[in-house]
Amino acid sequence: MKLVILDRDGVINQDSANFIKSPNEWIPIAGSLDAIALLNQSGFRVAIATNQSGVSRGLFDMATLNSIHDKMHRELSAVGGRIDAIFYCPHAADEHCHCRKPDTGMIEEIGKRFAIDLSGAPAVGDALRDLQAFANAGCQPILVRTGKGEATLAAAKNADKALPENTWICADLAEAVQRIIEADN
Repeated sequence: MKLVILDRDGVINQDSANFIKSPNEWIPIAGSLDAIALLNQSGFRVAIATNQSGVSRGLFDMATLNSIHDKMHRELSAVGGRIDAIFYCPHAADEHCHCRKPDTGMIEEIGKRFAIDLSGAPAVGDALRDLQAFANAGCQPILVRTGKGEATLAAAKNADKALPENTWICADLAEAVQRIIEADN
């Protein structure tokens, strides 16, 4: 089985410093839904690993998070795409859980759920914490310049914010998917 792991906010949909708190605020990045559909058509399963501390902060509840994901599923379905599983961490950073990226708990759970060795599995994010979690779980980290990607890349000039070794850098999810498919052939 071929699997790709995606962060959500800033990779699939536009990000917001104020959180994505409702389905109306969930707006796909141009080309991202078609890119996921292309992954599906190329034989890849797709899982999302997303920090959603807005739940813990009381900015939105689980019903709202589910509504946001329902909208994503509907819009993906309309272009022939699908997400096979969504894993999320509802905790705030100060709760020190094992599932919140940059920790690897969510990523490891994806590997268990799909019964797959994650070594080299492509994993796409826009923030350093995404890339660190992916790399530490053995995945191939891929940085997109959308969302927080440009800021992440600019900060990487500092040694303490350096990107994990062998991180691919792509303009957006569409370019990342093209590279993933080329590497698979």
